[in-house]
Amino acid sequence: MTIDKAVLMFAGFMVLISVALGYYYSPYWFLLTVFAGLNMVQASLTGWCPAAIVFKKVGCKSGVAFK
Repeated sequence: MTIDKAVLMFAGFMVLISVALGYYYSPYWFLLTVFAGLNMVQASLTGWCPAAIVFKKVGCKSGVAFK
């Protein structure tokens, strides 16, 4: 799996988990959705993503967006 696909999968899971937690437990969990969205916008503008660094360290192959 490439870093790009791993980052997209991780972001998707974070959004889905935060929506479920916000719906069933507390609306404050929607802040995690906001954080994930802001991080995706930031990464698209700068090319830097903290999750990409972690996935690179665990051995994911470089992708097109994150190397």
